[in-house]
Amino acid sequence: MNDTMSRYRTMMGHRLFWPAAVLFVMLAANTIYRPGFLSIELKDGHLYGTPIDILRLSAPLILVALGMTLVISTGGIDLSVGSLCAISGAIACMYISKQPDQNSLGVVVTALAMALGVSLVLGAWNGVLVAVIGIQPIIATLILMVAGRGLAQLITEGQIITINSEPYRAIGLGHALTLPLAIFIALAAALLVAAFTRRTALGMIIESVGGNAMASRLAGIRSGRVIFLVYVISAACAAVAGFMMTANVSSADGNAAGLWVELDAILAVVIGGTSLAGGRFFLSGTIIGALIIQTLTTTVYAMDISPQTSLLFKAVVVIAVCLIQAPAFRARFSRRRRNAPPPATIADKPKEQVPA
Repeated sequence: MNDTMSRYRTMMGHRLFWPAAVLFVMLAANTIYRPGFLSIELKDGHLYGTPIDILRLSAPLILVALGMTLVISTGGIDLSVGSLCAISGAIACMYISKQPDQNSLGVVVTALAMALGVSLVLGAWNGVLVAVIGIQPIIATLILMVAGRGLAQLITEGQIITINSEPYRAIGLGHALTLPLAIFIALAAALLVAAFTRRTALGMIIESVGGNAMASRLAGIRSGRVIFLVYVISAACAAVAGFMMTANVSSADGNAAGLWVELDAILAVVIGGTSLAGGRFFLSGTIIGALIIQTLTTTVYAMDISPQTSLLFKAVVVIAVCLIQAPAFRARFSRRRRNAPPPATIADKPKEQVPA
């Protein structure tokens, strides 16, 4: 019995237990509400179903959240990722729309390279403001969050740029090995980030900078370069996410593309167990957090909750998830249960109350 309880407590103490449990409960609740929620079918060599849609629609958020995880682990924040999504999508779609052959693979590759290059420059701009000039991350990225949205509008001239390019459309809606291509792109990005942060010393260096930048500097780590690097990586992830968002609708809207994705990314990172104070980060937790956010969005739509109240519903669920996995909250709750008086028994009652 003691071994079982010990294993149970160890399992509950794992950082991924509560996020995974919440995701499981949400999927179970959706299945009860709609029995065919988890059904998947094969049509024309492609898999279709709500779980596949959740994975496909989660891909842009996973990409943005991966970059956000590295930024937050250094003690920073990047509020400009939504604007970077809009800028990258606007540049790519604008270039493709002006070409005579929009289905040319060379045209699409050139558009992606141009948009990615501009995004890397903007990410470097954030890194310089934070790491070199010393501006607070929330202020430095807030500048690009506001100005970047205006830049995206300037690129598109305030219009919605529509394109008819199958190679570009495949980024968001294409398939490979029966699954959406977006899933493989997000998986490749996650594996790449994990390889560089968990198979090399880079991850430990990022965590040390986030834990104590001054001590890291005294230990010989160039913390400024590390902070600069994570903002560039975040911009690259946001750029690829922007390609997916615009490819899904074959158009670029500088005002709406990537709107508020930075908030969902921060929520995904926090739900995954990474502290906003910096230090240790958990990429697997971030991915589960992104899946929770997208599953919640799908649930809101499936239950016909009005758009006016969907954000409130979403906020309540996210707060509940964060409280459930917070060690301090769980410790206080369990302490109250232990300190609660035991139920009265016959032996505890006065003699005159004991039946004969």
